[in-house]
Parts: sequence; structure tokens; C-alpha cells
Amino acid sequence: MTLTHITNKTTWNHTLAQFSNAHILQTWDWGRFKSRWGWQPTRLLWSNESHEPLAMAQILQRPIPKTPFSIAYISKGPVWDYKNIEYITSVLHDLENYARQTRALFIKIDPDVPIAYEPSESQHDQYGHVVKACLLNRGWQFSKQQIQFKNTVILDIRPDETSLLKQMKSKWRYNIRLAIRKGVTIRQGNISDLETFYNLYAITSQRDGFLIRPKEYYLDAWHTFLNEKHATLLFAMVDNVPIAGLILFYLGQTAWYMYGASNNQHRSKMPNHLLQWEAIKLAKSVGCTVYDMWGAPDVLDESDSMWGVYKFKKGFAGMTQQGLGAYDYPTFPVFYLTYKTILPKMLSLLRNRNLAS
Repeated sequence: MTLTHITNKTTWNHTLAQFSNAHILQTWDWGRFKSRWGWQPTRLLWSNESHEPLAMAQILQRPIPKTPFSIAYISKGPVWDYKNIEYITSVLHDLENYARQTRALFIKIDPDVPIAYEPSESQHDQYGHVVKACLLNRGWQFSKQQIQFKNTVILDIRPDETSLLKQMKSKWRYNIRLAIRKGVTIRQGNISDLETFYNLYAITSQRDGFLIRPKEYYLDAWHTFLNEKHATLLFAMVDNVPIAGLILFYLGQTAWYMYGASNNQHRSKMPNHLLQWEAIKLAKSVGCTVYDMWGAPDVLDESDSMWGVYKFKKGFAGMTQQGLGAYDYPTFPVFYLTYKTILPKMLSLLRNRNLAS
């Protein structure tokens, strides 16, 4: 395998899109966006003797203040053929060396590698367990700090629209028709509508009790992907007023429903059911075959705070994909242990301050 540093946006994004499991968080655009928020991206490509791409990793790195160390993170990567353990071993070896050479206290990877699926309890991905064993044997540790969702709900959207509707729970089909009868319409937004979407997102945060980042962060991210034609903003409207919205991201064969928002009015008109259906149809129209609903509980139990959202997603006939999750390679084990001990306390303090303000 040949390892190359890629410094050209077109080359990176074009090559990435060739992988069936390419992820939007591994695009050049995501790295460029994160570079404006304190991270430095490095983009690595592994290829064979015929120059065919085998694996890719966009590494985000930032210094740890008042220390000689940094942290390195590969969000939803590396992108690779996880069924080829030879490639994986070589990639991990190179990433470990990279972390040592750049004095990263640890490097975190978070590849999209499935372990099991639900509803079929017997449908496990044996290759996912092989990857897990490989990581553990090389000294990687399951991270207590999971940045992205480990599990998600995915829909196979290759069937025609009639078949997709038929697969949904009957109540979901009814709610889609109800929204239309109640006068809910869907319109596509543009960059000038991002402030409106953020206001809906802030309302959703307050209602559902989750913390969000500063407005400037989201506007920067959303603007970047809408401008690069990797995302579409949709609004559900009542009397020409936006009452709900979502942003759909897409790359290659996959679309991701990453951000959803709604106000506190007209919820009985089921705008989110119609909004999701229109997003699914949009994903099909741009050539996607997989619709990733971005997030499911770590434990599939009603006690989980995400259970209500999870039930909503499952109603569209999606399959729960349980993933490998994020793993850390501690380049400097003693300091890494200290970092792991202190960081949760710092994060807890920050959360408490945010909740009090």
C-alpha cells in the first residue's frame, strides 16, 4: 500500500465518493469548515500499485492548551473496505505512527463499521467483530467520549415510492396524508433561510432539553454544505410560515438527515412526517440508495432519552444499525489516562455552567 498526502479538494472529494461507505464528515468541505473552528485537517490516501484507492482518512488535529500534546480525530473514518483485514492493519499502523510523529496524546477513529442489526437479532456483521478484535489486539481502547452516534437507523430507498410507503407503519402513512389535508406544504430553502432554520433549531433544543453550539458554528457549517451542493434545506409550511425544517446532506450513495427542527405550533398537523417523506423522495432523486436518519439509542430500551425520536425514525421502516463506535489509540498512555480522568469533570462543569446561564 502507498500512503499519499492529498492537498487538492477535487481529487479528495472525487476519490472519496468512489467508496460505497463514504461519509459526509470525511469530505474536504467538512475539514475546511472545522479548520475555522480550531482544527487542522490532514488528508491521507492509501492506494495499491495500480493507484486504486483502498482507504482514506481526514485527520482533524488541535493542540491541548498548556501541554506539548495535541488530540487527533477522524470523524466517521477512516473510510475503507472494512472486510479486508490486511488493509485495516496497514492503515492502523500508519495512523499510530502519525500520532507519535505529531505528538498526538491519542488519535480517535470513528469508522462506519456495523456490528449488528435490528430487528434481526441474528444478523450480525462478522467483519465488524474482526475489526473490533484487531483494534483491541493493537492496543486501541473503546472511547468513553463518543463524539458521533454509535448507532443509527438506515432506510434502503431503492424501492419505488409506492413500495416505500407500503413498508412504513400504517400510522406514518396516515400522518403523511393528514399533513397534506391539514394544509402543510414543503418548500426548499436557501442560504438566506438559515437564520430561520436556526431559530427553529433553538426552539427544538429548549423543548427537548439538549444543548446546542453557538449560532455562528451552525450557520458556518450549513452555509458551507449548501454552497457546495452537498446539502438541501427543506421547510414544512403552514400559511406560508415555516413550522418545521430539516437539512439533508448527501454524498455518493448515501443521504443523511443530520439536523431537524420544529416550533411549538401546528404539531398536531404532523409536519415532520411529511417533511421526512419529501426528504426521502429528494434523496432518491439525486441518486442515493441509502437514507441515514442519523442517530439511535446506545441501548435499545424505553428508558433511553432518545426513545421517542427513535420510535419516530423506526416508523419509516428503517433498520437499526449498531456500530463499532469510536476507539482511541493512546500514544502516551500515562498522560492519556490523566486526560481521561480530568476531561469528564471539565465537561460536566461546562455543562452545568451552560445550563445555569
